[in-house]
Amino acid sequence: MPSIPDFWDACIVPTLTDYIRIPAKSPHFDRDWAKNGYIDQAVALAEHWCEKHRPAGLEIEIVRLPNRTPVLFAELPATPGKEGTILVYGHLDKQPEMTGWAEGLGPWAPVMKDGKLYGRGGADDGYAVFAAIAALRELQQSNRAHGRIAILIETCEESGSVDLPAYLDALKDRIGTPDLVIGLDSGCGNYEQLWVTTSLRGLVNGVLTVEVLTEGVHSGDASGVVAEGFRIARALLERIDYATSGQVKEPTFHVPIPEERREQAKRAAEVLGEQIYARFPFVPGMQPVTD
Repeated sequence: MPSIPDFWDACIVPTLTDYIRIPAKSPHFDRDWAKNGYIDQAVALAEHWCEKHRPAGLEIEIVRLPNRTPVLFAELPATPGKEGTILVYGHLDKQPEMTGWAEGLGPWAPVMKDGKLYGRGGADDGYAVFAAIAALRELQQSNRAHGRIAILIETCEESGSVDLPAYLDALKDRIGTPDLVIGLDSGCGNYEQLWVTTSLRGLVNGVLTVEVLTEGVHSGDASGVVAEGFRIARALLERIDYATSGQVKEPTFHVPIPEERREQAKRAAEVLGEQIYARFPFVPGMQPVTD
Protein backbone atom coordinates (compact mmCIF):
# COMPACT_ATOMS: atom_id res chain seq x y z
CA MET A 1 0.00 0.00 0.00
CA PRO A 2 1.33 3.49 -0.85
CA SER A 3 2.41 5.96 1.81
CA ILE A 4 0.22 8.99 2.48
CA PRO A 5 2.40 11.34 0.34
CA ASP A 6 2.37 8.88 -2.58
CA PHE A 7 -1.34 8.20 -2.15
CA TRP A 8 -2.03 11.94 -2.01
CA ASP A 9 -0.16 12.71 -5.22
CA ALA A 10 -1.46 9.70 -7.17
CA CYS A 11 -5.06 9.44 -5.98
CA ILE A 12 -6.12 12.67 -4.31
CA VAL A 13 -4.59 15.51 -6.34
CA PRO A 14 -6.29 14.39 -9.62
CA THR A 15 -9.70 14.34 -7.89
CA LEU A 16 -9.06 17.64 -6.11
CA THR A 17 -8.25 19.04 -9.54
CA ASP A 18 -11.63 17.88 -10.84
CA TYR A 19 -13.31 19.28 -7.73
CA ILE A 20 -11.84 22.74 -8.34
CA ARG A 21 -13.47 22.77 -11.79
CA ILE A 22 -16.94 22.55 -10.18
CA PRO A 23 -18.35 26.02 -9.30
CA ALA A 24 -20.04 24.64 -6.17
CA LYS A 25 -20.69 28.02 -4.62
CA SER A 26 -22.32 28.09 -1.22
CA PRO A 27 -26.10 28.79 -1.24
CA HIS A 28 -25.55 32.35 -0.02
CA PHE A 29 -23.74 33.03 -3.30
CA ASP A 30 -25.85 30.79 -5.54
CA ARG A 31 -29.52 31.06 -4.66
CA ASP A 32 -30.33 28.52 -7.42
CA TRP A 33 -27.86 25.95 -6.10
CA ALA A 34 -30.43 23.14 -6.16
CA LYS A 35 -31.37 23.86 -9.78
CA ASN A 36 -27.79 24.40 -10.94
CA GLY A 37 -26.64 21.15 -9.33
CA TYR A 38 -23.01 22.09 -8.72
CA ILE A 39 -23.12 21.27 -5.01
CA ASP A 40 -24.59 17.87 -5.88
CA GLN A 41 -21.76 17.34 -8.37
CA ALA A 42 -19.14 18.09 -5.73
CA VAL A 43 -20.73 15.73 -3.21
CA ALA A 44 -21.13 12.99 -5.81
CA LEU A 45 -17.48 13.37 -6.82
CA ALA A 46 -16.35 13.00 -3.21
CA GLU A 47 -18.65 10.05 -2.56
CA HIS A 48 -17.46 8.22 -5.68
CA TRP A 49 -13.82 8.72 -4.65
CA CYS A 50 -14.51 7.54 -1.09
CA GLU A 51 -16.27 4.43 -2.39
CA LYS A 52 -13.26 3.65 -4.57
CA HIS A 53 -10.68 4.16 -1.84
CA ARG A 54 -12.71 3.28 1.24
CA PRO A 55 -10.94 1.72 4.22
CA ALA A 56 -12.26 -1.70 5.16
CA GLY A 57 -15.54 -1.43 7.07
CA LEU A 58 -16.30 2.19 6.15
CA GLU A 59 -19.95 2.93 5.40
CA ILE A 60 -20.59 6.12 3.44
CA GLU A 61 -23.69 7.84 2.10
CA ILE A 62 -25.13 11.15 0.97
CA VAL A 63 -27.82 12.33 3.39
CA ARG A 64 -30.47 14.78 2.21
CA LEU A 65 -33.05 16.64 4.25
CA PRO A 66 -35.90 18.45 2.47
CA ASN A 67 -35.00 21.93 1.21
CA ARG A 68 -31.47 21.72 2.63
CA THR A 69 -28.03 21.26 1.14
CA PRO A 70 -26.79 17.64 1.32
CA VAL A 71 -24.11 16.22 3.59
CA LEU A 72 -21.68 13.36 3.16
CA PHE A 73 -21.73 11.04 6.16
CA ALA A 74 -19.44 8.10 6.87
CA GLU A 75 -18.90 5.71 9.77
CA LEU A 76 -16.02 3.40 10.61
CA PRO A 77 -16.46 0.96 13.54
CA ALA A 78 -13.92 0.89 16.34
CA THR A 79 -11.26 -1.77 16.36
CA PRO A 80 -11.90 -4.53 18.94
CA GLY A 81 -11.35 -3.38 22.48
CA LYS A 82 -11.34 0.34 21.68
CA GLU A 83 -13.99 2.77 22.87
CA GLY A 84 -14.93 6.36 22.20
CA THR A 85 -16.09 8.29 19.15
CA ILE A 86 -14.16 10.70 16.97
CA LEU A 87 -16.08 13.10 14.73
CA VAL A 88 -14.23 14.48 11.69
CA TYR A 89 -15.70 17.59 10.06
CA GLY A 90 -15.23 19.39 6.75
CA HIS A 91 -17.19 21.09 3.96
CA LEU A 92 -17.41 21.04 0.17
CA ASP A 93 -19.16 24.33 -0.66
CA LYS A 94 -17.05 27.22 -1.92
CA GLN A 95 -16.64 30.97 -1.82
CA PRO A 96 -17.61 32.87 -5.01
CA GLU A 97 -15.21 33.74 -7.84
CA MET A 98 -14.12 37.18 -6.53
CA THR A 99 -11.44 39.20 -8.32
CA GLY A 100 -7.68 39.64 -8.17
CA TRP A 101 -6.52 36.32 -9.61
CA ALA A 102 -2.98 36.36 -10.99
CA GLU A 103 -2.50 36.02 -14.72
CA GLY A 104 -3.08 32.45 -15.84
CA LEU A 105 -5.03 31.52 -12.70
CA GLY A 106 -8.75 31.45 -12.00
CA PRO A 107 -11.34 30.05 -9.59
CA TRP A 108 -12.57 27.15 -11.72
CA ALA A 109 -9.42 26.52 -13.76
CA PRO A 110 -7.07 24.37 -11.64
CA VAL A 111 -3.36 24.97 -12.16
CA MET A 112 -0.46 23.06 -10.61
CA LYS A 113 2.45 25.47 -10.13
CA ASP A 114 5.61 24.94 -8.09
CA GLY A 115 4.04 21.99 -6.33
CA LYS A 116 0.90 23.89 -5.34
CA LEU A 117 -2.60 23.43 -6.73
CA TYR A 118 -4.35 26.74 -7.44
CA GLY A 119 -8.12 27.20 -7.77
CA ARG A 120 -11.21 27.80 -5.69
CA GLY A 121 -11.98 25.35 -2.88
CA GLY A 122 -9.04 22.97 -2.87
CA ALA A 123 -7.64 24.23 0.43
CA ASP A 124 -10.93 25.55 1.83
CA ASP A 125 -12.22 23.00 2.26
CA GLY A 126 -12.19 20.36 -0.46
CA TYR A 127 -9.17 18.55 0.95
CA ALA A 128 -10.91 17.60 4.20
CA VAL A 129 -12.73 14.42 3.21
CA PHE A 130 -9.71 13.16 1.26
CA ALA A 131 -7.37 13.83 4.18
CA ALA A 132 -9.73 12.01 6.54
CA ILE A 133 -9.92 8.92 4.35
CA ALA A 134 -6.16 8.94 3.80
CA ALA A 135 -5.62 9.01 7.57
CA LEU A 136 -8.03 6.10 8.14
CA ARG A 137 -6.33 4.04 5.44
CA GLU A 138 -2.98 4.68 7.13
CA LEU A 139 -4.38 3.55 10.49
CA GLN A 140 -5.47 0.26 8.97
CA GLN A 141 -2.25 -0.25 7.04
CA SER A 142 -0.25 0.32 10.24
CA ASN A 143 -2.57 -1.93 12.28
CA ARG A 144 -3.24 0.95 14.67
CA ALA A 145 -6.21 0.58 17.00
CA HIS A 146 -8.79 3.35 16.99
CA GLY A 147 -12.19 4.24 18.37
CA ARG A 148 -15.34 4.61 16.34
CA ILE A 149 -14.99 7.34 13.70
CA ALA A 150 -17.75 9.42 12.10
CA ILE A 151 -17.11 11.80 9.21
CA LEU A 152 -19.51 14.66 8.47
CA ILE A 153 -18.92 16.81 5.39
CA GLU A 154 -21.45 19.63 4.91
CA THR A 155 -22.10 21.94 1.96
CA CYS A 156 -23.32 25.13 3.62
CA GLU A 157 -20.34 26.31 5.70
CA GLU A 158 -19.53 29.39 3.63
CA SER A 159 -23.13 30.51 4.20
CA GLY A 160 -22.84 30.26 7.97
CA SER A 161 -23.65 26.52 8.22
CA VAL A 162 -27.36 27.30 8.40
CA ASP A 163 -28.24 23.70 7.45
CA LEU A 164 -25.77 22.01 9.79
CA PRO A 165 -27.86 22.10 13.00
CA ALA A 166 -30.68 20.24 11.26
CA TYR A 167 -28.29 17.47 10.21
CA LEU A 168 -26.73 17.27 13.66
CA ASP A 169 -30.23 16.67 15.02
CA ALA A 170 -31.11 14.16 12.29
CA LEU A 171 -27.86 12.22 12.72
CA LYS A 172 -27.38 12.60 16.46
CA ASP A 173 -28.09 8.93 17.21
CA ARG A 174 -25.63 7.80 14.56
CA ILE A 175 -22.97 10.31 15.55
CA GLY A 176 -23.34 9.69 19.26
CA THR A 177 -21.44 11.81 21.76
CA PRO A 178 -17.97 12.54 20.36
CA ASP A 179 -14.97 12.34 22.64
CA LEU A 180 -12.95 14.32 20.09
CA VAL A 181 -13.99 16.57 17.20
CA ILE A 182 -11.43 17.17 14.45
CA GLY A 183 -12.36 20.16 12.29
CA LEU A 184 -10.34 19.91 9.09
CA ASP A 185 -10.93 23.53 8.15
CA SER A 186 -8.06 25.67 9.34
CA GLY A 187 -4.61 26.78 8.26
CA CYS A 188 -1.01 25.91 9.03
CA GLY A 189 2.07 27.96 9.70
CA ASN A 190 4.42 25.89 7.56
CA TYR A 191 4.81 22.40 6.11
CA GLU A 192 7.57 21.28 8.45
CA GLN A 193 5.39 20.34 11.42
CA LEU A 194 1.85 19.56 12.50
CA TRP A 195 -0.31 22.58 13.37
CA VAL A 196 -3.43 22.47 15.51
CA THR A 197 -5.83 25.38 15.92
CA THR A 198 -6.69 25.62 19.62
CA SER A 199 -8.98 28.65 19.44
CA LEU A 200 -10.69 30.62 16.70
CA ARG A 201 -12.25 34.05 16.38
CA GLY A 202 -15.97 34.32 16.90
CA LEU A 203 -18.52 35.72 14.50
CA VAL A 204 -21.49 38.00 15.09
CA ASN A 205 -23.89 38.97 12.30
CA GLY A 206 -26.34 41.82 12.57
CA VAL A 207 -28.19 44.52 10.66
CA LEU A 208 -28.04 48.07 12.04
CA THR A 209 -30.53 50.61 10.72
CA VAL A 210 -30.47 54.26 11.78
CA GLU A 211 -33.50 56.40 10.92
CA VAL A 212 -33.63 60.13 11.70
CA LEU A 213 -36.52 61.40 9.53
CA THR A 214 -39.79 59.91 8.34
CA GLU A 215 -39.21 61.14 4.77
CA GLY A 216 -36.57 62.71 2.57
CA VAL A 217 -35.80 66.42 2.87
CA HIS A 218 -33.37 68.75 1.13
CA SER A 219 -29.87 68.46 2.60
CA GLY A 220 -29.51 72.25 2.56
CA ASP A 221 -32.35 72.48 5.06
CA ALA A 222 -31.39 69.56 7.29
CA SER A 223 -27.59 69.81 7.47
CA GLY A 224 -26.48 70.90 10.92
CA VAL A 225 -30.00 70.58 12.29
CA VAL A 226 -30.74 66.86 11.85
CA ALA A 227 -28.04 64.53 13.14
CA GLU A 228 -26.38 62.40 10.46
CA GLY A 229 -27.37 58.75 10.58
CA PHE A 230 -23.77 57.73 9.98
CA ARG A 231 -22.60 59.74 13.01
CA ILE A 232 -25.24 58.08 15.18
CA ALA A 233 -24.13 54.67 13.92
CA ARG A 234 -20.53 55.52 14.87
CA ALA A 235 -21.66 56.51 18.35
CA LEU A 236 -23.58 53.26 18.77
CA LEU A 237 -20.62 51.16 17.66
CA GLU A 238 -18.37 53.08 20.03
CA ARG A 239 -20.42 51.64 22.88
CA ILE A 240 -19.15 48.18 21.94
CA ASP A 241 -15.41 48.59 21.45
CA TYR A 242 -12.63 51.12 21.02
CA ALA A 243 -12.12 52.07 17.37
CA THR A 244 -8.40 52.64 17.92
CA SER A 245 -7.63 49.22 19.40
CA GLY A 246 -10.65 46.98 18.90
CA GLN A 247 -10.75 46.19 22.61
CA VAL A 248 -14.26 45.35 23.78
CA LYS A 249 -15.42 47.81 26.43
CA GLU A 250 -17.82 45.66 28.43
CA PRO A 251 -15.85 43.90 31.22
CA THR A 252 -18.28 40.98 31.15
CA PHE A 253 -16.70 39.83 27.90
CA HIS A 254 -13.17 39.87 29.32
CA VAL A 255 -11.74 36.58 30.58
CA PRO A 256 -8.22 35.59 31.63
CA ILE A 257 -6.19 34.03 28.82
CA PRO A 258 -5.13 30.53 29.98
CA GLU A 259 -1.41 30.22 30.58
CA GLU A 260 -1.18 27.29 28.17
CA ARG A 261 -2.60 29.48 25.38
CA ARG A 262 0.00 32.15 26.12
CA GLU A 263 2.74 29.53 25.90
CA GLN A 264 1.33 28.16 22.64
CA ALA A 265 1.24 31.64 21.13
CA LYS A 266 4.82 32.27 22.25
CA ARG A 267 6.07 29.03 20.69
CA ALA A 268 4.19 29.67 17.46
CA ALA A 269 5.71 33.15 17.25
CA GLU A 270 9.19 31.73 17.78
CA VAL A 271 8.69 29.39 14.81
CA LEU A 272 7.00 31.85 12.44
CA GLY A 273 8.70 35.12 13.37
CA GLU A 274 7.82 38.07 11.13
CA GLN A 275 6.02 35.74 8.71
CA ILE A 276 2.97 36.09 10.98
CA TYR A 277 2.35 39.52 9.44
CA ALA A 278 4.84 39.79 6.55
CA ARG A 279 2.76 37.38 4.43
CA PHE A 280 -0.14 39.83 4.13
CA PRO A 281 -0.31 42.15 1.08
CA PHE A 282 -0.41 45.44 2.98
CA VAL A 283 -0.80 48.60 0.89
CA PRO A 284 2.16 51.02 1.04
CA GLY A 285 2.37 52.66 4.46
CA MET A 286 0.09 50.10 6.14
CA GLN A 287 1.38 48.25 9.19
CA PRO A 288 0.07 45.36 11.31
CA VAL A 289 -1.94 46.24 14.40
CA THR A 290 1.07 45.27 16.51
CA ASP A 291 4.55 43.91 15.93
